Amino acid sequence: MVCVMSEDIFTIVANGAKKLDINLPPTAEAAFRAYYEFLTERGQVINLTAISGMQEIAQLHFLDSIAILKSIDYKNKRIIDIGSGAGFPGVPVKIVEPSVDLTLLEATGKKTKFLSELCGVLNIDATCINARAEDAATRTDRREQYDIAVSRAVARLNILCELCLPFVKTGGTFISMKSVDSTDEATEAQNAINTLGAVIQGHHDYTIPGTDITHRAILLRKIAQTPDKYPRRFARIQKKPL
Repeated sequence: MVCVMSEDIFTIVANGAKKLDINLPPTAEAAFRAYYEFLTERGQVINLTAISGMQEIAQLHFLDSIAILKSIDYKNKRIIDIGSGAGFPGVPVKIVEPSVDLTLLEATGKKTKFLSELCGVLNIDATCINARAEDAATRTDRREQYDIAVSRAVARLNILCELCLPFVKTGGTFISMKSVDSTDEATEAQNAINTLGAVIQGHHDYTIPGTDITHRAILLRKIAQTPDKYPRRFARIQKKPL
């Protein structure tokens, strides 16, 4: 890793954004500073992230999140971040591309409360939902209502597909943030992808600036409606993935 200890949080983000060829809006500086301060403060009270320290949060959370802005066009898109946790990648995406209509979905009540408070601190207009993905996806006001669904969850892709694709409208995209060595996962998930009405559109590989870490955003294009019987209950999804 490159030593940047003399820099502050926004300097790291701004320099990294330049390397990613991403333009930051004038409001980004205050927003990323406030995000880091609030995350650090609240992280002492509730378990929000295992990553700590200015450099690590700037690189492994903020820059990793905004890197997916180079994968497809996000402008004026309706987006849902599934399993948002401490707001990644959805909130950094909203900071850099304010035109997105953002929904943050989180199953843990304390994290959902954090997200709601965070949006207030950052003056971000976003919808925060406390629900499990398999439950929220059955609601008519959520099912197949989004241009983009994104998830940085650690579940395997065949499981994530069943949890996330039902939210995506036909013609929309599900973006799964994975490691660069996720080829086997994509192969394993092919039946789930086909069954749920999608195809693999491609992938976007990127190296997080200031590190030697390369990640992959797998892009799944929704070409047909997801059958009504999906998603199943999570225990069933885990026990017998598609």
